[in-house]
Order: sequence, then structure tokens, then C-alpha cells
Amino acid sequence: MSQTKKSQPNPAASSEFASMLAAFESEQKIDTSRRKQDGIRVGSEVRGRILSIGRDSAFVDLGGKADGSLPLDELRGPDGQITAQVGDEITARVVEIDGRMGGVVLRRTLGRGPDSRGELRQAFELGIPFEGTVSGVVKGGVEVQIAGARGFCPISQLDLRHTEDATGYVGQKLQFRITRFEESGRSLNIVVSRRSLLEEAAQAQAEELRKKLAPGVVVRGRVTALKDYGAFVDIGGLEGMLHVSELSFQRARLPKDVLSVGQELEVMVLKIEPSQDPKRGERISLSLKSLEKDPWSDIEARYPVGTRFPAVVLRTEAFGAIAELEPGIEGLIHISELGGGKRLRHARETVQAGEKIEVVIQQIDRDKRRLSLGRASFDDVEGGEAPAPAAQAVGGGRVGFGTLGDLLSKASQKKK
Repeated sequence: MSQTKKSQPNPAASSEFASMLAAFESEQKIDTSRRKQDGIRVGSEVRGRILSIGRDSAFVDLGGKADGSLPLDELRGPDGQITAQVGDEITARVVEIDGRMGGVVLRRTLGRGPDSRGELRQAFELGIPFEGTVSGVVKGGVEVQIAGARGFCPISQLDLRHTEDATGYVGQKLQFRITRFEESGRSLNIVVSRRSLLEEAAQAQAEELRKKLAPGVVVRGRVTALKDYGAFVDIGGLEGMLHVSELSFQRARLPKDVLSVGQELEVMVLKIEPSQDPKRGERISLSLKSLEKDPWSDIEARYPVGTRFPAVVLRTEAFGAIAELEPGIEGLIHISELGGGKRLRHARETVQAGEKIEVVIQQIDRDKRRLSLGRASFDDVEGGEAPAPAAQAVGGGRVGFGTLGDLLSKASQKKK
């Protein structure tokens, strides 16, 4: 009876299989190492372009050999419609790497799915932002509903600046980051922060702004604080100072008289200087005045010497009265021009602050921004009546009345 021979292992085949396995494992290590060098690791933020959109996921080209998959719910808006399309660039965070398949699982936010401690724990461990709804104001902060759980956001972590009244946030869906996650049986202790996300966004925005920021550049900003010496303005992740002297060509006023916190405005960058405080970065000086036309640039054309104009007395001094012809254009009426030949001790003996008078332009010094004025009078005109205004208008819509000599000449012709 013949016996069947047992097959013997082939040493050559075993050696070949071992070599293939070693090569595969080596390739996987190299691929994993390459991904780490590319910054693709669990918890890292990546940017890629959408390659295709399937029924449940979108596939994202992350550059190099790795592609990412993103749950389609991450691309839906409040109405359930897809808000992205093939070719769009998106930013997401790596939550898982499948070393065997070479795939990268991405998420943009957490907190949209069902109640899952694992999801919240993952958000805490990886620092992944999530969406939560502010449900109420409590002592020291606000209550936030996240993925079926309740979290607490300290008032200091609700915004970039301290919030006095958080009532306006109730009902809003906002992005948060978990800063504390403690499990005790069925209960959870969750503390969240929105400020950290806003600071990161502001920092990224500031880096982009620094690339194009230079003296003379006009930027849009928002007033964040008011002081007697000026206003602080957020110009997009960076804060600049708008000094009171740069508010307007008008005489310096308190910033609170012309601006309000939260107001949006355009400002010009005057200069950028390194700060003495390393925490504050550069010092940025801003100007509103530089965006206005300088009223002194064509002063001679609009206010010719010898012409009369209405003015308002701003204040009185022992040496005379300061009168304003228009915002930014002021002049001095010397006390000798106010008394009508009578010796005065103070200008308030004849005029008061806020009084409307007429003045005559006597002298202009554009370089020093000085006007010498005289007080106009019709005492020498017959009947004491003001003459009709000249037909030709002086710049700025004002009407010229001619020189005082012209007025006297017209009055003498009437007597003839």
C-alpha cells in the first residue's frame, strides 16, 4: 500500500514571502514618516481641495500620497444643503489615520452628531472645535448645549474682550473648544472656551495683514476702546491707536464725542514701530484726519483777504476772541478790533462764546495755519443796513461781500 508523501515547505518561497512582508512594513513606516513630516498626524489641522463628493463623504486631496475623507454632514448648511463643491479648498482636522489603507479621516467640527461621550472626549483630547448653542446665562458665565451634554463657558472666555452682559449670546450657535472634560459616572463636567478659537483666528488674520501693512495703507477697523487721549481700533487681528490729534482737522475733542465702541470706520496707517512690550508686538499709529481734505490747502481761494464771512465765537481771552469760520478753520480777532475804539480788558466785554458774528479776513498764514480777523461792522453804511451780497460766490458755497473800502464807496454813491 503506497503512502502519500507529505508536502515539504519550500524554503525559497518562505524566504520570498518574508522579504515581501518586510518590504511592505518598511514602506508603511516610510509612508507614515512622510505624513508626519507633511504635518499629517492625528489632531493636526490640514488644508486640502475637494476631489469628489459621494453619498456619505467627500474626498479631499491633502497633497502628496494621502487623501482624506470628510463626512458629508460637515459640509451641510443649516438648511441641510451642501455648501461646498468639487475644487473648493477647505480646512479640517485629522481625527484618524488608517495606516493600512492609507486614508485620513477628517472632521471640521464636532457636536453635530448624536450624544456621544467618545466624540466629546475626542474633541477634548485633540482640541477639535465643536458647535454648541448658548442656552442661558448663569453665574460667572453661560450654559452651552453640546451634543446633548451641558457645558459651562466662563464669561472671560466668551469673547476676545470682557462681556458685561451675555444675554445677547443666548440662542446663538457658536464654535467652542473643550478645556476641561471630567467623567464621574453618568455625569460630565465640561468647561469650554470660545476665546481661544477667536485668538487663533485673529493671530492668523494678523499674520496675513502684516504682509501688506505699511504707512499710507487704508484699512477698515472697529473701535474697541475709548480713552481721553485716543481710541483703540482693531484693524483685523492687530490693534492700532487713533490719537485724539488724528481724529479730525477740527480742534481736538474727546474721542467719545465723535466715536463709539463697536463703530466701524476706515483709517490710514501713519507709522509702524516696534513695541517696548514684547507681548503687544508692534505699535501702529492710525489717522482719520489723513483721509479728509485739508481745509487749509486752498484757504486763500475760499477766504480771500478783505472779504467778510459769518463766524461763531469759540472762546474769549484777554487778548481777543477765537472765531470759527468752518470746522478746522479758526482765526483770532485781536481785542483792539473788538472795542470800536474803546479800551477793553477782556474780549468777553463785547462778545460771548457761541455768539454768531461777521468777520473780515485780514491776513492769512497758511504754513502756520493762522488767520487774522477783524470784526465786520455796518455802522458806516447808510441806515446801518447790510449791503446785498456780491454775485460771485467764494469757494465752498460761501458768498463774498467785497472789501470794506468797496462798501464805503457804494455808500457814498448812494448819498449823491
